[in-house]
Amino acid sequence: MRLGGAGRAALVAGMLAAPVPALAQTAPDQDASDTVFVLGRISAAPSDSEGQHIGGSDIGAADMRKLDAQTVDQAIDLVPGAVASNTGGSRNERLIYVRGFDRFQTTLSIDGVRVFLPADNRIDFGRFLTADIAEVQVGKGYTSVLDGPGGLGGAINLVTRKPSKPFEAEFDATLTGDRDLDWTGNTYSALLGTKQDKFYAQASGDISRRGNFTLSNDFTPVVPALEDGGSREHSSSNDWRVNLKAGWTPNDTDEYAISYIRQSGAKNAPYHVSDTTSGRYWSWPYWDIDSVYFLSRTQLAPNLNLKTRIYRNGFQNLLSAYDDASQTTQSLPKAFNSYYDDTAWGAEATLAWTIAPSNTLTSAVHFRNDEHRERQLGYTRTPPSGAPFAFAPYAEPWQQDKEDTYSIAAEDVQKLGPNVDLVTGLSYDWTDLKTANDISVSATGTTIANSTIVFTPVDYPLKDMHALNGQAALVWRIDPRARMHVSVSSRTRFPTIFERFSSRFGTAVPNPDVGPERATNYEVGATLDPAAALHFEGAVFYSDLQDALIQIPVALGPPFGTVNQTKNAGDASYYGAELEATADLAPALRIGGNATWIHRDFTDPTNPAFRPQGVPDYKLFLYADWRVLQSLTITPSIEAASNRWTVTSSSAITPPQFYKTGDYTLLNLAADWTLSPNVSLLAGVRNIGDANYQLVDGFPEEGRNVYLSLRLRN
Repeated sequence: MRLGGAGRAALVAGMLAAPVPALAQTAPDQDASDTVFVLGRISAAPSDSEGQHIGGSDIGAADMRKLDAQTVDQAIDLVPGAVASNTGGSRNERLIYVRGFDRFQTTLSIDGVRVFLPADNRIDFGRFLTADIAEVQVGKGYTSVLDGPGGLGGAINLVTRKPSKPFEAEFDATLTGDRDLDWTGNTYSALLGTKQDKFYAQASGDISRRGNFTLSNDFTPVVPALEDGGSREHSSSNDWRVNLKAGWTPNDTDEYAISYIRQSGAKNAPYHVSDTTSGRYWSWPYWDIDSVYFLSRTQLAPNLNLKTRIYRNGFQNLLSAYDDASQTTQSLPKAFNSYYDDTAWGAEATLAWTIAPSNTLTSAVHFRNDEHRERQLGYTRTPPSGAPFAFAPYAEPWQQDKEDTYSIAAEDVQKLGPNVDLVTGLSYDWTDLKTANDISVSATGTTIANSTIVFTPVDYPLKDMHALNGQAALVWRIDPRARMHVSVSSRTRFPTIFERFSSRFGTAVPNPDVGPERATNYEVGATLDPAAALHFEGAVFYSDLQDALIQIPVALGPPFGTVNQTKNAGDASYYGAELEATADLAPALRIGGNATWIHRDFTDPTNPAFRPQGVPDYKLFLYADWRVLQSLTITPSIEAASNRWTVTSSSAITPPQFYKTGDYTLLNLAADWTLSPNVSLLAGVRNIGDANYQLVDGFPEEGRNVYLSLRLRN
């Protein structure tokens, strides 16, 4: 969509005239901490005897809004030690890495309820909107065993909002545009809630419609038929989300809440800008998640506290693949409709026992039942090889996988002295694979008319897995202004159904015997407040990854040739340092930021040329908050990253070639104008220099873009 000058004026006027709920004229904004749904927090990074986190990072709602982090991957990219990336290819998924560990090795939760896709756990972090998120917790390296299985490299938890006043209402409208101020998207969010003496209730929701983003003006088309510059074709997406919450607080210590969340997404996938040989034309008509969960906190005795979570999650997904770039026909073997329908039931309980003033022991049990159902509608070759070439349609019956996952854990916090704590943790995780089946599709006959589609059931061997995890941290509070910690954590991650059994479109063979991978993480960190206006946090870290899951070539002989198989054959070491700082230079001026250095060595015994992808060696984020007027704050910021490895995807380049994407620096600017205690405007420009850069081979990122946001709240 292209807008002229009048259209651009209408764009702004339309937003300002958008229908909004009537809001009461009351007191200024409440403390942001009052709106955090504390029941939804997890341990993430463990805590010492004074409740202070050992490592880890949080990012709050105000910073996410100010810095235009509309999705979770954009929020994670602001955290030291973490980085966002892109899958590229036909999946068009936004990724995160925490200290080098990818989305499979880093858990995601909403209010402590694990988001897990049992087939492949390919979570697209770009589908999770932040409008009703109060804070994002990020555990790095040492993630508490109390939070359940997985998380060998990190843990991410999205904590939703909670009402803090008798009547609470809020409405946000955000419009985005490209460097010419032409429309590229809009997001609307609303919240209505109440907090009373003994109960609270809240309803919130947001809708995001994103059109094709615009590439940098410096982008030079390579194959114009795939990408001719300007608007990035097939990059559009639509998402919406609702969150309903009700809670009961019978006294000062106990709380019981039930929540329902549903989010729905639809997206396309842009094409590689130059690969004319390996193109897959995919889109997702829907990518949906729903969850209903009960959370509680009960003080059973003065020294005994119980927390519980009970939940039911659902995941529905349709992947549609087409014959060609027009995305209009489905008649070739590479075209199909693939349906996922997953369900998870789970429960967990955490009991904290203060044995003595110097010692607290916390135990936890976790259970989750995952059921994955899938089927495919597609086309297969008929008649058999050698006869006239044709394809017949087929519709698979539903296939199913069922697996239970368990964990028991304990964590002890022991004061060794007035200023020294020892935190130790131990857990045992195991699985019970109940069902794992598949379908083999073939065809008989001499023509499509007389062909018969044959479905041959495949039942995979049922093998369970188990793992022992341990961790310890020593905390030294040097004085009220300085603290140090050292920690070690050995954690595991179980392979998914996809890693164990998927044929990957005929390029792989299953391996039911594949086992968990393990990472041992070491960290030395410190927090320092040398003056009231200065704050520093930093850490150096080292991670040793063993039995990493990678694809190994396997020769099956004629007529099959060589295919791949997932095996525990990789080893890696990740190490680096991170620093975060803020300084109040004047009553109206704060500066801050963070820097990360990380190096990754990864050994693939079958491919000496292999390089770990997606993570730059250096990453920098700097900002300044300058209150120009009492009602106006200007926030310039800089995002910079060095080279990161990527690999060619074209089948014409054999073997695939690893190369570095190039570094980039993005300049951004935001202005937050408070028109009244209840009305504010936020305007910003991202990538002011219109930098042309990419995070993965053949998929350039967005050029200069702008946003304008109106907020009304009581």
